[in-house]
Parts: sequence; structure tokens; C-alpha cells
Amino acid sequence: MFLFNTFSKNKRINLQPAHILFLGFLGLIFIGTCLLMLPFATRDRHHLSFIDALFEATSAVCVTGLAVVDTGTTFTLFGQIVLLILIQLGGWGFLTCGVLIFIILGKKIGMKQRVLLQASLNSFAIAGVIKLVRRIIIITLTIEAVGAIVLAIRWSQEMSWGKAVYYGIFHSISAFNNAGFGLEPDNLSKWVGDPTVNIVITLLFILGGIGFFVIADVLEKKKFKKFSLHTKITVVFTLLINVISTLVIFSLEFNNPATLGSLDMADKWWAAFFQGVVPRTAGFNTIDISQLSLSSQVYMIGLMFIGAGSGSTAGGIKVTTFALLIFTLWSVLTNREEINVFERKIPKSLVYKALSIAISGLIFIFVIFFLLTITEKGAEMSQILFETVSAFGTVGLSAGFTGELSPMGRILITVMMFIGRLGPLTMAFALAIHSNKKSKIGYAEEKILIG
Repeated sequence: MFLFNTFSKNKRINLQPAHILFLGFLGLIFIGTCLLMLPFATRDRHHLSFIDALFEATSAVCVTGLAVVDTGTTFTLFGQIVLLILIQLGGWGFLTCGVLIFIILGKKIGMKQRVLLQASLNSFAIAGVIKLVRRIIIITLTIEAVGAIVLAIRWSQEMSWGKAVYYGIFHSISAFNNAGFGLEPDNLSKWVGDPTVNIVITLLFILGGIGFFVIADVLEKKKFKKFSLHTKITVVFTLLINVISTLVIFSLEFNNPATLGSLDMADKWWAAFFQGVVPRTAGFNTIDISQLSLSSQVYMIGLMFIGAGSGSTAGGIKVTTFALLIFTLWSVLTNREEINVFERKIPKSLVYKALSIAISGLIFIFVIFFLLTITEKGAEMSQILFETVSAFGTVGLSAGFTGELSPMGRILITVMMFIGRLGPLTMAFALAIHSNKKSKIGYAEEKILIG
């Protein structure tokens, strides 16, 4: 917010909202990198290298969860709190934080700032964005507080109250913001069959992943028939994908002794449910991801690419984008001119944007994947692809390859995480900016062969 005001005073610098978002997140990452490089941020008092600190800061700000060092054993309390703050700011977005400061100070929020917020939150209109920001802050703090309390009570049964409270706060914030950072070396594997941990963590990242618009819409209207089209599509597809994914992981890993095979039936279902819904884009794990069958990893790659809800803390191309692509395909196959869903017609301009988001995402993934095959000699193609898509979807799941990345590979994955956090959204907004510009020249129409 302050960055925008500074730039706006210089008339020779013309920055679009997409550029402000880019620079804002870049600024947060730079500050986080500097803080994580301080000697007292790590337990051994030897500061992280610039590349490793940059990787960790980017992963936190972009709420990804990929890590080149173990969070619990590498960072001191100071370092962990820095990560936690970066996760919260990254989940909210720096513009939301700027508005929060303005609200606290009682300052007026102008039209330019509202336009930026509309871009940052991927909102339909400028009107009501300040009210939405207030709701986002209240909803976030409330849900995170409830989650932290329940987790603290559960973990107090096996650790001191102080540690349990801290664990509850850390994992609640990490889960709701879909970050996936954990304090245990094996993440949440020791609680693979624990109902409380499974239910609370999954509820947190599902609520954080469906989007603030959906949460506010459900709380306000309560009945499905009154929900907006966006809410209906998000809720239906989220439930559908989560149910299917649980069944798929359960079936594929049932006899795998390294994952579900050694668990009893109840724990198999908990693990299948957790790992079925987590790729959308939370990054936690209760089983060893590197031991999953190739088919399960391929399926998870698809889930990570799709991501969760628009206007949420999650990444990916977003579930509504995926849904719109499915609706478009069905309309083409059934030879229909219009795309009608829940008795509403979806404008074709949104179809173009959905296609642009999906295609740009595939291009980003291909480029980084291709470069990683050059820098990571000897690595399996499936591992490289899994890591690349995980970074793009800001998921944080790893097939055990992140820690083995070369310095150049770590830089590439860092870039991929940043693109994943801003790429599709920035691309969509950039297209929206230019969509109203009309050419002064009208050209003759001509068809080309496709398909």
C-alpha cells in the first residue's frame, strides 16, 4: 500500500496493479530472506546461505511449504516465528495487510488502493472490497484461533502445555494458509490415525482453500439455493474432488507396505482421506510421499495443478477455472453455444481467461521442468515433475527430492513458487486490463483448421 503511494507520486513511473503485486510480494520475500539469514535465526548459529534463506522465505510468503532444511530442528524460536509471520502475511497478501494498517490508523483508503485490492483479492468489483478485507481478517483470526485451541488441547496429552499451545498456533496458521510447514521431521506422520489432528488440520486447510468469498457467502446466505454461482461451483467441485481423491488414494495404496499397507483399516481410511485432500494445496503429509506408487504421484500432480478455490490462500489454476474448462468442453461436445450452469449463463470472456490461466500455467511448468532436467542430472523425471508442479500449485508436497536440489535447482523452484503464487492471478488481471481496449481497425474473418 505504501509502496503504491510512493510510486504513484512519480508520474514517470506507470505501474499497473499486477506490477504492484509483483513488487509487494518480492519485497516481503527479501525482508524474510534477510531475517532468516541472521545467525540467531538458526539453532547452530551459522546463518543459512542466501539461496537457502531465499528458498525458505519464498516458500513461506507463497504459502507453499517446500523446505530445504527441517523447520523444527534448524530454526530457533525466532526463525520459526519469522516463518509464521511470513506465512500469515503471504496468505493474506501484503495489500490486505496494508489496508489493515490503514484501518487501525484511521486513514482513508482511496480509489487507487481499492483497485489494487480488487486485483489482489481477485474480486468481481471494487465496491465492497474494504468490507471484504475486514471479513477476511476476522474470519482468518477466528478460524485459526479455534483450530489452535483444539490442537493445543489434543497435543497437551503428550507434551507440555506451553509446547502444545505453540504447536497448536503454528500448525493452525500453517494449515489455514495452506502452507504445510510442520515442526516435526516427519511432518504429521506420527498422528496418521489420530481423528482430532486429521479432522482439525483438514478442516483448516479446506476452509482456507475454498476462499474467503465462499466462506462469507455461506455465512451470510446459509442456504445452497441462495449461494452465488461461484460459491456453488466451488463447494460442489471441492466435495466431488475430495471424495473421489480419497477413494483413489485408498485403492492405489491399499497394499503398499510403505504407505497404507501396514496400517489397520481405520488408519488406512484416515491416511487416504488426508492425502487425498491435501494436494489441493496444503502440503502436510501423514505418510511418506516419496514411497507412494507412481500412479498415486501422477494423480496428485493433477490435483496440485488444479489447486483450490479462487480468492483463497491456495494455489494452482483454481478449482473454478478447472470447472469452467470442463463446462466448456461439455458445451463443445454437445454442440451448445452457451455455457449454462445452475440456471446461469457464464460469459465467454471468462472462458478465455480460464484458458489463458491454464495454458500459462502449463507453459510455466514446462519451462521450469525442462530447465530442471538440465540442472538435476541423474534425477528421475517423475520426481522433477512432482516437485515442479508442487511448487507451481504452492502445495509443498515433496517426493523426497527438495533437499537434494542443486543450487541452481533451488533457484528454479524458488522462481516456480513465486510464479505459482502470482502467475495465473497476475495473468488473468493483465488480460482484464487489456480486454476493454478495442482495435481501431476491423479485419476480415478467416477460419483455420484445428484439432
